[in-house]
Amino acid sequence: MIGFPLLLIPFAIYHMIAFLMQDVSWSAALYFMPVALKSGVPWTGTLSDAFLAFSLLMLMFEFIKSARHGKSLVEHFLSLLLAGGTAAEFWMLPQFGTSTFLLFVVICFVDLFAGLAASLRRARRAVVVAQPVVVEPARVEPVRVEPVRVEPARVEPAHPFTTAPPMPRAEPVIIEPVQKSGS
Repeated sequence: MIGFPLLLIPFAIYHMIAFLMQDVSWSAALYFMPVALKSGVPWTGTLSDAFLAFSLLMLMFEFIKSARHGKSLVEHFLSLLLAGGTAAEFWMLPQFGTSTFLLFVVICFVDLFAGLAASLRRARRAVVVAQPVVVEPARVEPVRVEPVRVEPARVEPAHPFTTAPPMPRAEPVIIEPVQKSGS
């Protein structure tokens, strides 16, 4: 499944507010969320603050999605179109010439460049992993062979009633020296 840049959601919300509710001010205070700070100053968020906080939340989810699954070439192209389109709208259309939308343009470019950097890093890591690994041959220990144990031959004793004939023994022969006749 091909995903889409999550920043399209705040992009669409800004367009709905800019074109459908033209009388809404981005600097209008959101009275449902006044906060008393520790310093004693009351802080009331604006519609601009809420929009930018939501945009940053979408940017965080975009980073998480990119880190987990990576981005396809189509998603990079859509992020490029979104960043370029927001920059062009900021430059050309009067409804988008606000500091709120300028910060949203910056968020879109951060998403584009961070996604490209993550993909390049992933591609570089894949190239490094794909290089051949040189493995040294394993050291082979000499095989030790144990000698086979041989049992001594068993000699059966001769039967007591039979006697073996004695073996002939060679006796030494003495040769007499030969005497010469006629001396």
